[in-house]
Amino acid sequence: MHPLFEKRRYLIPFRSTLLPQIFTDTLVIGGGVAGLRAAIEAARPDGDDGRAACDVILLSKTGFDATNTAWAQGGVAAALQEGDSLEQHASDTIEAGAGLCDERSVRWFVEQGAERIRELIDWKIRFDRDPASGKLLAGREGGHRANRIFHADGDATGREFQRLLMERVRALDGIRVFENCFALDLITPGDEIGSPVRGAITHHPKFGLQMIWAKTTILAAGGAGQLYRETTNPRGATADGLALAYRAGASLADLAFVQFHPTTLYLPGANRALISEAVRGEGAHLIDAAGQRFMVEVHELADLAPRDIVSRAIVDRIASQGGSHVWLDCREIEGFAKRFPGIDRVLHRFGIDATTDPVPVHPAAHYFVGGIRTDAEGRTDVPGLLAAGEVACTGLHGANRLASNSLLEGLVAGAACGRAARARASDLSNTGGPSKVVSDIRPSEHGEIDLVDIRSSLRSAMWRNAGIERTGAKLGDSAEMFDFWARYTLDKIFDDPEAWETQNLLMVGALVTRSALWREESRGCHKRRDHPEASAAFQMHDLWRRGRETPETIGRDELFSASGVECGEGRAC
Repeated sequence: MHPLFEKRRYLIPFRSTLLPQIFTDTLVIGGGVAGLRAAIEAARPDGDDGRAACDVILLSKTGFDATNTAWAQGGVAAALQEGDSLEQHASDTIEAGAGLCDERSVRWFVEQGAERIRELIDWKIRFDRDPASGKLLAGREGGHRANRIFHADGDATGREFQRLLMERVRALDGIRVFENCFALDLITPGDEIGSPVRGAITHHPKFGLQMIWAKTTILAAGGAGQLYRETTNPRGATADGLALAYRAGASLADLAFVQFHPTTLYLPGANRALISEAVRGEGAHLIDAAGQRFMVEVHELADLAPRDIVSRAIVDRIASQGGSHVWLDCREIEGFAKRFPGIDRVLHRFGIDATTDPVPVHPAAHYFVGGIRTDAEGRTDVPGLLAAGEVACTGLHGANRLASNSLLEGLVAGAACGRAARARASDLSNTGGPSKVVSDIRPSEHGEIDLVDIRSSLRSAMWRNAGIERTGAKLGDSAEMFDFWARYTLDKIFDDPEAWETQNLLMVGALVTRSALWREESRGCHKRRDHPEASAAFQMHDLWRRGRETPETIGRDELFSASGVECGEGRAC
């Protein structure tokens, strides 16, 4: 990569002593399920007086209705029903992960996840129930061999998660909420790798730049869907958390693995609205231009095969028949509008009636499987920095995430990070505190390129060259494009969030391309046409860290550390 990717420690020049100073025990960056659950756990009162043992600032770049959590449709997976088991949930997760799941991680998240879902039920989450019996309804999605997907309002599970968790956040006196506040960079007293994180420098449209000092910083800033021209993600999913962590010296793992959701509404000029996997779980199936089902000949689970398999099957069918999409046939689902009210409203806006019309669909970038390397408690390899949710990589998902394990992961990892932050807040030896930090960036004398053009071009290049199917030649060309864009963008100083987002997208896009070029195999959601088979030589995790030209590699089961945590009934993870 171009040297600017490695040298640029901070996005803007500043002197910490000249900026407003804010102090807290725990800074949580991210307003989705992982960030909210971390803040709740960190600020949970210890005694009967109701006072929080840990002061928390919860920071969200956008409003809380614009997170990936709020946009999540399908549901949350947990083995709670009769006829299902934790072992079967773990087995399905490992199978979807294509040989790269850390099995300790899987079992930890599956077991803890069931407890976290029971907790939400105690908190009165509005999961859908059978109107006659009152029992929880559980559906099925791709890769699951049992009905274990719990949903709310049909296709608005994420919105219900967001509502419930925000309600509990607002009820806790120990949490200060900073909405529409952009985290530019994590603060470290030195630029060297391993220097501890002491908080973040932020920008608020009303208050400007601020230094937020914290004993513990929890990154829960979500994914990177906006790297791609076609994505299900909201506008704010611009890889900020990954870029912040990389500049601060943390290791990023498994960046080649980007999951593409098989079914998004495909209409010219329209946003790629997600058509939940739960629709296929209720009986919808994919058909080609000739009206024929094609997944039955691809996988034993047919339309409910893991997402990487379905996405590639769609691309292959389009390539063989021509056209731009396939169709999702929902006509056999009874009560479609009642079961999927949100999706039904979207379809009717475009004149589509799912009870009579097949729905045009095509894959789109959906979930960032890789992320910041963490252990069971969310600890990264940088002191003072924890990470949870989509921004993190624990080995749970392996090379491809099993449907509806993401909200589960956010709950479990968020709670674990919150517990760790509470412990750090009460540790008298963890003094934290401010330090003098100077970012001295000289104005660039080089030419300029329009940032809007760069952002559009990089998203198109990622879609075409680092998308559902890849080759070494195209990835190499993309790497050269990123170096060119960096030469005229990462040397500049900008003063608005959209420009900072573009710089973050450039950095993470270059790393994804680099990781995909290195991984000369096909595994999970990483498909190399020039290396079409999985290779035992690459059954490992690749870790990318600032200052290294090549990745550090570790074994499949070395990503996740049990950290003394037990997986139920006293059994070590």
